[in-house]
Amino acid sequence: MNHKSINHESEQNTERVNEVHKAMPAYAVLRKRQGEYTLEDYYALPDDIRAELIDGELIFLEAPSSIHQELIGELFFEIKLYIRTNNGPCKILPSPLDVQLDCDNRTMLQPDISVICHRDRIVKKGIYGAPDLCIEIVSPSSRKRDYEKKRMKYQNAGVREYWIVDPKTESVLCYFFEESGKPHSYTFDDKIPVRIYDNNLVINFAEIKERLV
Repeated sequence: MNHKSINHESEQNTERVNEVHKAMPAYAVLRKRQGEYTLEDYYALPDDIRAELIDGELIFLEAPSSIHQELIGELFFEIKLYIRTNNGPCKILPSPLDVQLDCDNRTMLQPDISVICHRDRIVKKGIYGAPDLCIEIVSPSSRKRDYEKKRMKYQNAGVREYWIVDPKTESVLCYFFEESGKPHSYTFDDKIPVRIYDNNLVINFAEIKERLV
């Protein structure tokens, strides 16, 4: 075999390898069944891959929409301003943020917004334990997960308050688990109290709605 043939074969092999890497989804590298993944697998993912681990299942997250990011920014600003104005002890942190909700090796969530009043739960890699308030902005791919699976996870882990903000329906479901498991239902035209602050903080969604793209 001459050098030209060797070089041609090498180029073909390189192309095949490149195509495999392009086509292979992140989960294919791990080669486990859903329900068997652990934090070791989660941390082994490439840095540019956003994912959540829920009871051993890996869920890969899509890039958020502009309205999704706008809502995060608006809500973050309102809550942050309240905390700062009142010199409050809580911290508010947006995603991406690792929240080791159950303090085990089978679940790691990425709430869109987390408010943490137990400062000892803030660790170097994120949050270890349940935040006091979690807010999720619903996207088409996360709808069922936000309304069902995450609601149950947050409630069982000891999250005090959980908001599901749905841009498509312009609705907000607010759970205050210390009071009951039933949500309070609002629209983007309402003023919504934050119950972990004894209703002293009220988010005016009508004003936020006017500022959305």
